[in-house]
Amino acid sequence: MHETLTPIARQRYILTVDLFADNRHKLTAMNTMTPDMNPTHRAFVTHSWAARLFAACALVLLVAPLAHGAELVAEFKGDRSKQTGEFEVDAPWILDWRVTGEYAREMGIDVSLVEAGTYVHQGNVLKTKNPGNGVRLFMESGKFFFRVDSTLAGWTLKVEQLTREEAELYTPRSQNALDY
Repeated sequence: MHETLTPIARQRYILTVDLFADNRHKLTAMNTMTPDMNPTHRAFVTHSWAARLFAACALVLLVAPLAHGAELVAEFKGDRSKQTGEFEVDAPWILDWRVTGEYAREMGIDVSLVEAGTYVHQGNVLKTKNPGNGVRLFMESGKFFFRVDSTLAGWTLKVEQLTREEAELYTPRSQNALDY
């Protein structure tokens, strides 16, 4: 192949083979064609991990302000029964929950929503005996806390504020008789 190349192109071709052989640099060769489609030379572009990281960070910084996501109001974690701290939220909002445990059939968790100040039970929001995760949409505003009854289960509860437009994107799944 290198016999058909010009002397300068032949030097570049040999240089490319040598650089790829000793694997010190990672280069990508791009063909440049003449109108008669004969290769005349090769152009080389160095790809480094730093350049790729910079490009990825720049993309994130440019796109992040444009993304409208749920705003985190409160996050609670634990591995035992407890009453969480209070949080105030406007409708609509979601509870993003995750339950973990090593003893799938021996574990259990029951989470109730309670109105802060009056201690009025608003209802059970989660009850399961298996590890898993999910999201539940609420259309009530107020100041609340969660009462968590947990046996051999780790849990994370995130309260996230939504806009009306974001809430419309949520579609409820069919309710199982055992789900709350």
